Amino acid sequence: MRELRIHGRGGQGAVIASEILAEAAFLAGAYVQAFPSFGSERRGAPVAAFFRMDDKPILVRTEVYQPDGVVVLDESLVTLGLANVTQGLKVGGFVLLD
Repeated sequence: MRELRIHGRGGQGAVIASEILAEAAFLAGAYVQAFPSFGSERRGAPVAAFFRMDDKPILVRTEVYQPDGVVVLDESLVTLGLANVTQGLKVGGFVLLD
């Protein structure tokens, strides 16, 4: 199974990005999951979105705690310490910082 976590701020497209990845993988024949995690805050608050894909049904129903990769859409989440973006990142995993 491949897992990805996307960090951003509300309105930046983290949730849409996970949904686009899921739709593309689904159309390619994979089993997928895509879902967000955010509070009741307004636009601009930190948001995380999760994506999973596999060649068999995905039975896990939790957030992605050990991603193969992390995408960060807002550098301030790192510089201000608003999100521990590398937490749980698998050895050999990647970080893409926009």
